[in-house]
Amino acid sequence: LQAPEGESQPMTEVDLFISTQRIKVLNADTQETMMDHPLRTISYIADIGNIVVLMARRRMPRSNSQDNVEASHPSQDGKRQYKMICHVFESEDAQLIAQSIGQAFSVAYQEFLRANGINPEDLSQKEYSDLLNTQDMYNDDLIHFSKSENCKDVYIEKQKGEILGVVIVESGWGSILPTVIIANMMHGGPAEKSGKLNIGDQIMSINGTSLVGLPLSTCQSIIKGLKNQAQVKLNVVRCPPVTTVLIRRPDLRYQLGFSVQNGIICSLMRGGIAERGGVRVGHRIIEINGQSVVATPHEKIVHILSNAVGEIHMKTMPAAMYRLLTAQEQPVYI
Repeated sequence: LQAPEGESQPMTEVDLFISTQRIKVLNADTQETMMDHPLRTISYIADIGNIVVLMARRRMPRSNSQDNVEASHPSQDGKRQYKMICHVFESEDAQLIAQSIGQAFSVAYQEFLRANGINPEDLSQKEYSDLLNTQDMYNDDLIHFSKSENCKDVYIEKQKGEILGVVIVESGWGSILPTVIIANMMHGGPAEKSGKLNIGDQIMSINGTSLVGLPLSTCQSIIKGLKNQAQVKLNVVRCPPVTTVLIRRPDLRYQLGFSVQNGIICSLMRGGIAERGGVRVGHRIIEINGQSVVATPHEKIVHILSNAVGEIHMKTMPAAMYRLLTAQEQPVYI
């Protein structure tokens, strides 16, 4: 995994400091702060064997020219205001560390409830666990991906030296199979002319190379590397461009388990009701309970979600795809 631009990639012993406010990474020898993330910027935590994966959002420094652009175009959905940083730690206590971070979120949420006049004792962890156990994984992703008619090999004929003519974006964290999605096709390009691909299709592999779990830039490089091929074989899963989400929330005591900024889902609590419902990080919310929120201010979206109970139906799509469809961004075809 690459370190952020301009920073070294240390392989060193560290101490983790976890509180309800922030997570700090300290050098074990010098106790110097190497990383300091406010808890709310943590987007993803997972433990895999002896490995802990932690992802955080970091606001990017803005130049004066960027300030002017964003001031004059507030509808840019916070484009490129943030970058994601991924930390990988190795420890025999990986599971304990991941649980500790999860508990910090839980305590922070209880503090939030108290600040809003709700007694957190009214909702025990057992109740929340029981609720989760009654909920099926929605999104039908597993069923959809397992049906052979939805997964197919597509052959695209093209001239040597000709680009495929697609724009791809990430499916978003929270996807059952994280890969890339076709977000746009060049008019008259090989992909569009074939008539075999649709916007929203998820690409599982290209010429036998799996794209599942790979970074967007790697997937783009793989596609660019096919320029001199006369035929390209893609394995795709037919998916609509809009993802349907269903969150079951019995009452307001249950946290939804995700956060939103300018209509874009920017973090997701692992194992929460939102993850079970099909919510994905990096997606733009298009609709909540049949009501379009495309032109709705941030505060109103938060208000709608905070007060929503019962079955909450949402429609979302990758934010990058949304920007292309609304002509906020020009497509760069590969």
